[in-house]
Amino acid sequence: MTTEQRKELLVQKFKEVDDYFLDQGYSLDFSCTDWLESIGYFEAPAAKSHHGNYPGGLFDHSLEVANQLQEITEKMGLTWQRKGSPILIGMLHDICKTDDYIVEGEENGRVEYAYNNYGILPGHGDKSVIMLAGHFQLTEEEAMCIRFHMGAFTDKEEWKYYSKAVHDYPNVLWTHTADMLASQVVGI
Repeated sequence: MTTEQRKELLVQKFKEVDDYFLDQGYSLDFSCTDWLESIGYFEAPAAKSHHGNYPGGLFDHSLEVANQLQEITEKMGLTWQRKGSPILIGMLHDICKTDDYIVEGEENGRVEYAYNNYGILPGHGDKSVIMLAGHFQLTEEEAMCIRFHMGAFTDKEEWKYYSKAVHDYPNVLWTHTADMLASQVVGI
């Protein structure tokens, strides 16, 4: 899939979200695709050596998480503070990865990645929330779902915060589930 095809899919997904947001008097700025392109969102891998470790893998993984979260929402009858949250969270939960990897080289026609040791922000979920803050008006539930989407894969010292987040915002658990389905079952 090309960058242009990925951008078009993102705009289609965001249009679904925008309809929900418009009902509440808020509209997404579709120029955010320019920002996402400028930070490498459409070309970044989802991981260095695991799921989606190819150019564009981050987008492909994010799209799968959004789709999984929408399906879980429908099947489980979940309610959200904002109806479009499953799409927004799924598509942007790993935005931090646009800054996490650099191309190390190519071997047998496959791009090899290394960790970027020169990033400004540390972390994963918290880094994604910070990066999104200047471009999206997240609800607290959306911020918590993105912040804790790694579930028990967060540092052990953070487990009590994760448990509290799940207690206060049960969709945190479903976000983690969607992420695991995408990465571990589907393999993206």
